[in-house]
Amino acid sequence: MNKIFKILKKAKDPRKVLHFLVYRTAKLWPDEKYLKLFYYLSMGKKLNLLNPRTFNEKLQWLKLHDRKPIYTTMVDKYEAKKYVANIIGEEYIIPTYGVWNNFDEIDFDKLPNQFVLKCTHDSGGVVIVKNKKEFDISAARKKLNKSLKKNYYIHNREWPYKNVKPRIIAEKYMVDESGYELKDYKIFCFNGVPEYVEVDFNRAIEHKLNPYDFDWNPLNFCDKSKNDYSADIKKPERLEDMRRIAAKLSEGLKFIRVDMYSIYDKIYVGELTLYPGSGFIEFNPESTDLKYGKLLKL
Repeated sequence: MNKIFKILKKAKDPRKVLHFLVYRTAKLWPDEKYLKLFYYLSMGKKLNLLNPRTFNEKLQWLKLHDRKPIYTTMVDKYEAKKYVANIIGEEYIIPTYGVWNNFDEIDFDKLPNQFVLKCTHDSGGVVIVKNKKEFDISAARKKLNKSLKKNYYIHNREWPYKNVKPRIIAEKYMVDESGYELKDYKIFCFNGVPEYVEVDFNRAIEHKLNPYDFDWNPLNFCDKSKNDYSADIKKPERLEDMRRIAAKLSEGLKFIRVDMYSIYDKIYVGELTLYPGSGFIEFNPESTDLKYGKLLKL
């Protein structure tokens, strides 16, 4: 009955109703047909897979036609640590306290007072613990158990996630020079060349993002989140080192986004992202989609 109410609530916009229905029946659709329909319903335009031109279109093409087994390792938040360490060294890896198959396996007595819990196979399944004495275990269990059931492959057809084993890891809790958050520096690499860096910040209040070139000039485009250059994000002291690391990790790849953290003089690689926004990024202006599509050589 709740499903029917949801459909009726959205009935004023037929595209949203169909979007909802396609999403809920995702398992029934072959990959290519699903992506074409879901792309149209999400973006309001046809998906050209025969001659993809935009960044979003090419990401959808990569989902279907670029399926190397190593990608499954790269998107697994636990296995990726070993993958990255083998290429650039252990010093760039966020310390990990443990990995478990389910929430009830975790022995919280063995964890420090501050830590971060996250799932290995999704985005958003994160629990930040700043004081273990005030930790709401019940709420954390509910959130992470829900995340463990998610499957990025089914609803977004991100093939590398199809065989990632859902697990929970605990990592070291860290903040940057702000003293209250950990800004995310996401470097977009096209055919092994880092092109620009997106800084994600203010997540706890209202998620913002600012794209910059490597001279730290603002690029003035955004997706669903809005730019906020009044925040005056400082250029990281080791930006060129971050650029070098991203280039190293993107060697031989058509596209990858290398997500990093900068904490004073230390750099950490957070994760590797093959399909930002799952290829449904609402660029503003739209011409940006074509601009970066030209850089991605299939």
